[in-house]
Amino acid sequence: MTASRNVVRLITVLLFALAMIASAQTKSQPKKAASKKSAATEQSPPALELKAIEILKATSAKLAAAKTVSFNAVELFESASRQTHPLAYTTKYEVKMSRPNKLRVINAGDGPASEFYYDGKTIMAYAPAEDLLAVADAPPTIDATLEAVYHDIGTYFPFTDLLVSDPYKDMQPGLELAYYIGQSQVVGGTTTDIVAYVDGGVFIQAWIGAEDKLPRMVRAVYLDDPLQLRHELQISDWQLDSGLSDDTFATAKSATAKRIKFEHPHPQPPPSATAKPKPTKAN
Repeated sequence: MTASRNVVRLITVLLFALAMIASAQTKSQPKKAASKKSAATEQSPPALELKAIEILKATSAKLAAAKTVSFNAVELFESASRQTHPLAYTTKYEVKMSRPNKLRVINAGDGPASEFYYDGKTIMAYAPAEDLLAVADAPPTIDATLEAVYHDIGTYFPFTDLLVSDPYKDMQPGLELAYYIGQSQVVGGTTTDIVAYVDGGVFIQAWIGAEDKLPRMVRAVYLDDPLQLRHELQISDWQLDSGLSDDTFATAKSATAKRIKFEHPHPQPPPSATAKPKPTKAN
């Protein structure tokens, strides 16, 4: 009986030891997983991937070096309907620019047609259907003029980033994320490099010519937009350094069209209208 009891005790001890070993192994597994996760985090790619940055810089350098730039652009943008569904609208632009101080943008539709001219001294906006023309003095450079017309009269072009004197320098302060996706043989009838980046709170995906470094398509979503409406720009018919005469940046209609003043579509109230009244002293 004693020998039998000893055998039973030995078996019990062995089983307990095996159970303890299995329990220890089970508890150690999450630590290993956490360790692997930590290692993966340490090896995550940088926020600004070098290849994507190199492509963006190459595009910037190509555009900045061109004395004259011409292209056509078709914008597709979404706007919420009364039923809250996103409806898509399109606009076509014909763009010609001569650095540092000449720009013409013809808006051929959809929507009301319009023409914008800048000759280094004045800006003109012409509405063909109504035969109305607005004229105002302008700063001496394209960069300053684009800034002024945005703040003063609410005019903004979806391709402004392509017109400034140094596109990469202009985007760099707000650049938070940039990475390379791959290539496409479909967009723009050529091979394009696809990059994605976040600039100034806007997520952008761009298809850029692998050889000529010129953008063919850009898609954007404002990150703080609760509806996540999309904006798309298809760019074609690029011509660099083709030569443009000064007549390109003026219209003959300036002599006959009815003159009106520039007005901001969403004017801000004057300071006196929003300022708090000063307390009066009691007598």
